[in-house]
Amino acid sequence: MTIERLHSIPRLSGAVTFGDLVFLSGQVPGEALDAGGQTREVLAKIDALLAEAGSDKDHLLSATIYLKNIDEDFAAMNEVWSDWLSPGQAPTRTTVQAELARPQVLVEITVIAARS
Repeated sequence: MTIERLHSIPRLSGAVTFGDLVFLSGQVPGEALDAGGQTREVLAKIDALLAEAGSDKDHLLSATIYLKNIDEDFAAMNEVWSDWLSPGQAPTRTTVQAELARPQVLVEITVIAARS
């Protein structure tokens, strides 16, 4: 099977496909300042990368969500996440609190999906 790397730079690829699987690197927000807005931005990036790799959110297998402050941001992130998912298509999911790469980043999400 062929490994395809999308949006690669020397230290990472934005997405990697292998067979019928799509692996996305952690996606971070752009300009939004709050957890809800950042989650929307991250999910839009995930939608675009999945589409480019031949998949979509309805084919998610697993998601890992990193929050800078789980006590403050979980509810806002979870509301946006739940609205984004199609009914009956929830993947496995882990949500953890983590120190993220930049101080302004409140939300980072990585996913694994099957190709559609």
